[in-house]
Amino acid sequence: MTTSLGKAALSALAALTLSASLAACGAATETKSGSDAQPQSAAPTPSPSQSQETQAEVAGSYIGYDKYKADPAAYSDTKVVLFFHATWCPSCQSADAALVTDGVPEGITVVKVDYDTMTDLKKKYGVTVQHTFVAVDAKGAKLKIWSGAKSGKEIAEKLA
Repeated sequence: MTTSLGKAALSALAALTLSASLAACGAATETKSGSDAQPQSAAPTPSPSQSQETQAEVAGSYIGYDKYKADPAAYSDTKVVLFFHATWCPSCQSADAALVTDGVPEGITVVKVDYDTMTDLKKKYGVTVQHTFVAVDAKGAKLKIWSGAKSGKEIAEKLA
């Protein structure tokens, strides 16, 4: 026996399935295989200014240091916080899981930095323990340093 709630759920599932099938039939997309697989559309390549706008939309993101280092200007409209993370550190693992699962508040970019290998950055910012956060300005100058935040919300509170 199916309840009215069950019927509604089945109807919604059927509608989503049908919608996905129709979209797949008419879509002019192609998928690359590998780690950077993304749908490719027939749309024209964005101009450099459009590309910068897309990059600026990364507000509220958690990225690796290599991505940040490649184009720090793309994050200039956000508050950038370097997270000195060690894979062997239980509190770092917990914070990392929270940032991945719960996300980062809008307007903040958290950049994951490997505590064990990025010795030049540790020295530059005066980082002496793992699970340290360093807020930096658009030029990379240290604004604030603290340890122990466990979530994006706590990071935002420290930046307020």
